[in-house]
Amino acid sequence: MTKADQKTINKGAVKGGNGNFIFRLMDMEGIKTGERYSSAVGPVVEGQRTQVGLMRKEKGTGARPHSHPNEQWNYVVQGRMRVTVDGEESIVGPGTLLYFPPNIVHSTVALPEEDAYFFVVKDMTHGIQGNPVDEDADGAYIETT
Repeated sequence: MTKADQKTINKGAVKGGNGNFIFRLMDMEGIKTGERYSSAVGPVVEGQRTQVGLMRKEKGTGARPHSHPNEQWNYVVQGRMRVTVDGEESIVGPGTLLYFPPNIVHSTVALPEEDAYFFVVKDMTHGIQGNPVDEDADGAYIETT
C-alpha cells in the first residue's frame, strides 16, 4: 500500500492493512459517529471496501431518524435497543443482526436500563456518519421521562 492508501475517510478512524491487521476494539479510542443526530461513540477501522466499528450508545440515548447512501449491518453485542427501520419498530437485544439498506430511514435507541454495544459494518461508498432526516437536528436523541 502507498501512503495515500493509508488515508481514512472518517476523521479519527484507523486504516487496516500495510502490516496493521489485528485490532483490539475495546482498547481503541472512539470517535463520535453521528454528532448531529446520534450518541454513538466507538473505534472505527477502515479497510479497502468496508469500514467497521464497535459502537456504544449510553442508556436512554441513540440516533434520531437518519439515512445514508451506504448499506449498514449492526450486530447487537450487549444491551437492548428500540430500532425503527422504514417505519417499523422493534425491540432487539444481544445476538440480533440488523440490516439497513442504502437510503432507508432508520433509528436505534438504547433502552433506559443499560448502555448498548453493537458491531457495525458499512461499505466505503460513504463515511460512517449518516444524514439526519431533520436537517436542523442538533445532537443525539435523548429519552425523556
